[in-house]
Amino acid sequence: MGILTWIIVGLVAGLLASMVMGGTGYGLIGDIIIGIIGAFVGGWIFQKLGTGVPFHGLGGVIFVAFIGAVVLLFVLRLIRGATFPRRL
Repeated sequence: MGILTWIIVGLVAGLLASMVMGGTGYGLIGDIIIGIIGAFVGGWIFQKLGTGVPFHGLGGVIFVAFIGAVVLLFVLRLIRGATFPRRL
């Protein structure tokens, strides 16, 4: 895939995952990075489940990246919640 395709997939998957997880997002660059990392996480999850992409084309790639981004955001929020909050 070209770099532009990775950026588009990352942006769409990151934005959708942020909306589903009820957050405000991490900004344009942060959402792109979350989506791109989510694509790798989603690919790994689907591989471990022994299944492939449910549908072909760019939509399938975005779907897998979206699932991975949701899992990634869930884990990040678990880690963030495990730290002690600062007191002012």
